[in-house]
Amino acid sequence: MTTDAGETPLTIDELAARAGVTVRTVRFYGSKGLLPPPVIGPRRVGHYGPDHVARLALIEELQQQGMTLAAIERYLKQLPHDLTPHDLAIHRAVVASWAPDAVDTVSLRELERRAGRPLTAEDLERLAAMNVVAGTDDGAFRVDSGLLRLGVQLLDVPLSQEVILAARKVLIEHSRAAAHELSQLFRGEVAERDAQDVRSLSAHMHPLVVQALLTTFQRSLREELGQWVTGSGTD
Repeated sequence: MTTDAGETPLTIDELAARAGVTVRTVRFYGSKGLLPPPVIGPRRVGHYGPDHVARLALIEELQQQGMTLAAIERYLKQLPHDLTPHDLAIHRAVVASWAPDAVDTVSLRELERRAGRPLTAEDLERLAAMNVVAGTDDGAFRVDSGLLRLGVQLLDVPLSQEVILAARKVLIEHSRAAAHELSQLFRGEVAERDAQDVRSLSAHMHPLVVQALLTTFQRSLREELGQWVTGSGTD
């Protein structure tokens, strides 16, 4: 494991706090081979990086979907060994998409625990603007569990809130259009099947379609950004 340029290595305590798990859990996952070993630094202190954070998030998501430790181990062994933290985040997004929408009401302390960091008043305002959290009359917060980790990551993105919200609108509009067209396409295929067959097909197709959309979008965005950067360099 190597840390990215500019990334500060984490101790096991810092890794656990960042991922929202206990140190004991980190050590347990490491003993099972679910996490790669840390880099041993001065004074025999283990250092962890972004790939450990991303892999922990994926493991926790798989557990929330009801997978056993043995199933998680098999899942992780099937993944390519050279996945970046960004690639692992995409896998986690696909796994999270399998779950039904989940909105919980939690205290600020629990919200911060799930977010893996303290949240300022400005952070809460931005999360509320992204429809990730909403305050209640008794001081608690309704939180969209599926969007929380993404919303927290967006807090550190060097873009204005207006741009982030505009991007969210674009993504929602285009994803709804894609979902509608795919639904119409599949509807003709399953029109003659019974309800049980339709539910079974939906359960199998959902993660596959989400992964296909993510992969296609990732490649398209990389091409667009590549053209933009190349064009900017020639001005």
